[in-house]
Amino acid sequence: MPTGLERVIAVVNGKGGVGKTTITANLGGMLAASGYKVLLIDMDPQGNLAEELGYTNEEINDDGLGLAQTLVFGAEPSRATAVRENLDVLIGGSHLDMAAAGLTTKTNKDPDGAKRSLSTPLQSIAHEYDMIIIDCPPGQETLQQAALTASRWALIPVKTDASSRKGLRDVARRLEAVIPINPDIDLLGIVLFGVNRSAKRVSETAREGIKAELGDEAPIFETTIRHAEAAAQESRERGLLAFELEEAVLAAPKWYEVLRGSANDSAGPRSKSAVGVASDFQALGEEIIQRIVETENQTTNTTAAGE
Repeated sequence: MPTGLERVIAVVNGKGGVGKTTITANLGGMLAASGYKVLLIDMDPQGNLAEELGYTNEEINDDGLGLAQTLVFGAEPSRATAVRENLDVLIGGSHLDMAAAGLTTKTNKDPDGAKRSLSTPLQSIAHEYDMIIIDCPPGQETLQQAALTASRWALIPVKTDASSRKGLRDVARRLEAVIPINPDIDLLGIVLFGVNRSAKRVSETAREGIKAELGDEAPIFETTIRHAEAAAQESRERGLLAFELEEAVLAAPKWYEVLRGSANDSAGPRSKSAVGVASDFQALGEEIIQRIVETENQTTNTTAAGE
């Protein structure tokens, strides 16, 4: 693994709508709020990370132009800095469609070079961060392969339905495709997203289905991210992450305070489910850090024993 890329996580699935962008944004934001220096990379031409983080209409949103130039021409990564405290972003968007086309052409001449189109320029800035998280597109195989080549870990979100789990096969195939050039990449884990908390049997069936697809040893996180449509919609509308929405909801005036006139009613956040969603992401973040640190410690001990 190239130096500096040991804590790069690709959030990936061959199917859209399974929570990749939401997980990328919320994990990154929560880690940054905890003191980690974090870089998020939006490799999706849809650029939905902008909506999650609230910079869609901001001047910093170049619709993926800077990242496209990095991928195709090897330009120094152009970062949007301090999107949150401790949180920088390589912005995605429609320009990545052109980058994907350029990488497809390059693949015909220099397939390994195309796969390294992110990892090579990323090495120049990776040392500045404690964690780098990549939001991968569901399609655009060249962009996915570039992201996976730059990553130490793959994190796969899935929903509980069978069609969502079919994307696991695509991910497994693409992981295998980059192993010759990135033998250190490993599956960090699979996380169930959009789970109905009252349907425990559905979650159990989903876990069984994942093991049927990837084998009994497939690492599945204990934490699941609950389905909370109101919180998800309000988060996107306000450009707030789950824990930020939670803070705003808890700080809002209570109904009885408004009723007795001791506080003014407002159009502030009202989604009470934000509290539960925020706790889910906190628990997932703790599991992820624990798993990474355990692996790093095992590697260190193995290296020391061999000296």
